[in-house]
Amino acid sequence: MTSEQSGDRDRTAGGAGAGHSGEGHSRVRRERELASLYATARAITALDEVDTVLASIVQHAHELLGADVTYLSVYDETDGHLRLRGVEGAVSATFAHAHVPPDIGVAGRILATGAPFWVSDYLGDATLKRDPGFDAAAAGEGLAAMLGVPLRDKAGVFGALFVAERFSRSFAVEEVALLSAFADHAAIAIVNARLYDESRRALAEVRQAYETMERSSQVHEALTRVVLHGGGAAEVAALLVEELGGRVTVVDRQGEPTVVRQGPRGAAPLESDRMRRAILDSRANGRSVIVEPEAASGAGQVTGPEAGPGFEPSTWHCVTALLAGDSSLGALVLSQSAEPATSARQTLERAAQILALLTLKQDAVVEAEERVRGELVAEFILASRPYPDELLARAEARGLDPLRLSVVLVAECPSIRAAELGRRLDPLARERGGIAGDFEGSALMLVSADDADAVAREVHATLQAALRSPVLVVAAPVAEAAVGFRESLTVAQRCGRVLRALGVEDRGTSTTRWGMYSLVFDPHRSGELQDFISDRLGPLIEYDARRRTDLVATVDRYFDCGRVLTRTAEELHVHMNTLVKRLDRVDAILGGQWREQPRALEIEVAARLHRLAREVV
Repeated sequence: MTSEQSGDRDRTAGGAGAGHSGEGHSRVRRERELASLYATARAITALDEVDTVLASIVQHAHELLGADVTYLSVYDETDGHLRLRGVEGAVSATFAHAHVPPDIGVAGRILATGAPFWVSDYLGDATLKRDPGFDAAAAGEGLAAMLGVPLRDKAGVFGALFVAERFSRSFAVEEVALLSAFADHAAIAIVNARLYDESRRALAEVRQAYETMERSSQVHEALTRVVLHGGGAAEVAALLVEELGGRVTVVDRQGEPTVVRQGPRGAAPLESDRMRRAILDSRANGRSVIVEPEAASGAGQVTGPEAGPGFEPSTWHCVTALLAGDSSLGALVLSQSAEPATSARQTLERAAQILALLTLKQDAVVEAEERVRGELVAEFILASRPYPDELLARAEARGLDPLRLSVVLVAECPSIRAAELGRRLDPLARERGGIAGDFEGSALMLVSADDADAVAREVHATLQAALRSPVLVVAAPVAEAAVGFRESLTVAQRCGRVLRALGVEDRGTSTTRWGMYSLVFDPHRSGELQDFISDRLGPLIEYDARRRTDLVATVDRYFDCGRVLTRTAEELHVHMNTLVKRLDRVDAILGGQWREQPRALEIEVAARLHRLAREVV
């Protein structure tokens, strides 16, 4: 029987004894063992660094057992391997850094059984699972006999303490027991160290949390002071950059950046579509939202002058919506090269609350200003020349001269309310020495200009670029003989309705460019319009009123379709025979020559003007 075949029996039992020595020798040996165990116990109670304690235990075990190599391995949760935490007697650096999977070799048996285990010839034992890396390290040390005992805690085995010889031999029961005692001390040291580390980490976390709270409180006080001393969004953003670094962007209700501040090492701005989605998410949950960088695709990154000095191409963003109840007032965005810390997110959320209050305050001021401005606009529209002295005094206080306001401009945008559109018109009106607001559902400007058409085009271009939506801007000159602005406003409004009826929805123009339709949109020419229509379509209009038909609309669509019967029938959603009968009825009412020139042109124009007049009024 070979030593390997009898190994399992001998290893569990401790193998053959090393022989008895004299009684005096045994006493000296026990004294040395007790002294070493006492030294290791004292090292444990010293609460030194765990690696220092383990090194002391390995050293005492090495000296007492007299093995060639003594080492201790502990389970590493990061990769599941057993890694050396202390070694004595090794001659190669490779062995000192060795590690082995938990199911390999002697360590694997110990972890599987929870009992001591030894082999007389490690590299020659065919019963063990092998690891090439550890086998190479063991071979480099020339190791043969190897004994390991488990390290335990309440959860189970988490490592092992080993002694190894560079020759084959068995291990005695006393050696197993003594090494197990050292292993128990090592386990206690590791458990104590873990508890000590956990307590230190907990204390550090408490201290950090306290410092974070203190710092957050200081930042909040600083933000409050900024607002109390009359600061605005720019000052708040500057303070946040000073405290948090990176780039801070204040965004308005429309998602447009209004304030940007960044530190010496800036960060990329957040791409607009991703920012809008993040703002919606923040509005939904009432907390800040983290947007991770898209460094791989480059989406949302800005290079060149816009990026600023020290531009970081891979940027994290923290987006916090400015909320007041259910209303969104904009957002605050922090951009940094690393993921914003929890404390930074909390600071940003506090700053967002302060900015929301500041925005509400500013909104109240703006609303009061708009109310005054709206009242003044309404007075201008409703007043007649000569203007009352009180109105002139109020206008003069705002730097306005109503006698010089020569153009009334009306703007329409389906995607925005008239009041908001009036706010956007206000700075454009100020640039031109005028005033803007909303009146009876229309956003309008009263300005001084020599060319109404040019003003309309300029205002349209500005609004269209800002809103990214179709905008119709119509300007009507104010005649010198006019008694006020109301007539010009009505003309501009009606002209806008005519243009929309004609399919014109995105243009800046003046009423003078649509003179041929002035019969429709100019109230002073309503009599001319009625005469023109009645002279050409009167009998047909009377027939429709009497029979509750709509032959005038049939004629209008007939001309719009280029007099093509099949197309006209499709547009009217009627059968061809029905259309032919309707046109025959028109022949009977207007006479057969209504389809022939020059009368056909007059009928076509009259039918169109009749339709437009009904849509405008």
